[in-house]
Amino acid sequence: MLKEYDYLVVGSGLYGAIFAYEAKRRNKKVLVIEKRNHIGGNVYTENIEKINVHKYGAHIFHTNNKKVWEYINQFANFNRFTNSPIARYKNEIYSLPFNMYTFNKIWNVITPDEAKCKIEEQKRIANIGLPSNLEEQAISLVGFDIYEKLIKGYTEKQWGMQCKDLPSFIIKRLPVRYNYDNNYFDALYQGIPIGGYTKLIENMLKNIKVILNVDYLKNKEYFNSITKKIIYTGAIDAYFDYKLGYLEYRTLNFEHEFLNSANYQGNAVVNYTDKEIPWTRIIEHKWFEFGKDIEGNKIDKTIISKEYSVKWTHNDEPYYPINNEVNNNLYNKYRLLANLNKNIIFGGRLGEYKYYDMDKVIESVLMLVNIELK
Repeated sequence: MLKEYDYLVVGSGLYGAIFAYEAKRRNKKVLVIEKRNHIGGNVYTENIEKINVHKYGAHIFHTNNKKVWEYINQFANFNRFTNSPIARYKNEIYSLPFNMYTFNKIWNVITPDEAKCKIEEQKRIANIGLPSNLEEQAISLVGFDIYEKLIKGYTEKQWGMQCKDLPSFIIKRLPVRYNYDNNYFDALYQGIPIGGYTKLIENMLKNIKVILNVDYLKNKEYFNSITKKIIYTGAIDAYFDYKLGYLEYRTLNFEHEFLNSANYQGNAVVNYTDKEIPWTRIIEHKWFEFGKDIEGNKIDKTIISKEYSVKWTHNDEPYYPINNEVNNNLYNKYRLLANLNKNIIFGGRLGEYKYYDMDKVIESVLMLVNIELK
């Protein structure tokens, strides 16, 4: 039977949209289907009252990979936004990343050597060798004072687990600096697409057929019949109907509020680190674009989003994997099953069960492009 499409792409996030773009560029017939009622996956932004709202949480693009930076910039111009979140513990405000401002406020130290001595002193008291979990890793990085105030409550809300039960590598994403640099990311290139991420994805999918509100897994037989090959960016365990068991994910809930105020918190992202506050952070979206609309005019209203990290059930939208030993072993078993399916390629955060940043998603899909579309 003659197939109508060379590639069916399941999901219109960064991974799916880039593959679709590259396949189309090589004159392949491509169809993109999306379960949601919009394109963009979790990077989707919605323009409300001239504010680009990050509907699924803050997305700040950052990378040290010049090729990735140049690649993504062909689809949109990026602004110079620098991610400088702050932490709120009860009624105290601290700098994130942890830097000399943080150390000064916690310990009243002035010089980097004083801060290092304080941390080393706390490490000696804790008597930690090679960190075996997140709690030990955090204390070995910044001492137990900062851990108790600024890491423990936030992390346990975020992951729904005790810090001592989480793997140590998670906290390695957390920058610690003995200077006064408030830039959270140690990356050469950083910014947010002017006009929002949805516009960027639209530019990738230009002249490509996209069908929204379609669940591939409920229509698998039909879609498999019309395409030669499938790029699947959904959850790998869901594809196999959880036949080997459920992988674990975290999911997020958001409460979006429109406020008749020009400035709610004075910063794009504020993390709430005490466990008594149910949300993990509040995002004030206008500050991603310096409080101005696309024409450069100041916006006199604001939109905030309270973000809640929630335990995932198989009826929820999975956001990011929990890469502990048990889950990784189960994923490897699903990977063996996937390798038996020569006409389907699994990609992206959910398809590869990896806690990817956006630049790593792009690196991954471009590697696939070089192999699949050479």
